[in-house]
Amino acid sequence: MQTRTMAEMVRHQNPLTLGPGATVQEACAAMHKRRVGAVLIVEGHRLLGIFTGRDAVHALAVGLDPQRTLVGQVMTAEPCCLSPHDRAHDALRLMTDGGFRHLPVVEDGHLLGIVSRYDFRTQEHRRMDEETGFFEVLR
Repeated sequence: MQTRTMAEMVRHQNPLTLGPGATVQEACAAMHKRRVGAVLIVEGHRLLGIFTGRDAVHALAVGLDPQRTLVGQVMTAEPCCLSPHDRAHDALRLMTDGGFRHLPVVEDGHLLGIVSRYDFRTQEHRRMDEETGFFEVLR
């Protein structure tokens, strides 16, 4: 099976980005409008962090005001990233091992896009399941 690269997966992408001064409410509204689960927090083309639905839930759960709280305060700073040369199955493995659903794709500090667990094909998920099963047998 030929596996896709991250460059292929984000080729025509225009990822949702905001600056660190945006509020949690603005980020949530932008995510809702674009129907995505994450926004990349940037300064220019430099990735600072990622803000996801999980971050929004956490902010609300601890009583932060979404109209006043800045995403730069509650984002996940310096998230794990992929290069455009990484393969789909490696990305899926990293997400599974790390327990997250989104991974930015960055090359030489320049943001190219983002992949989500939902972007992967059935065969890529199947391969991941097979690998996981194989390693479980080895334990």
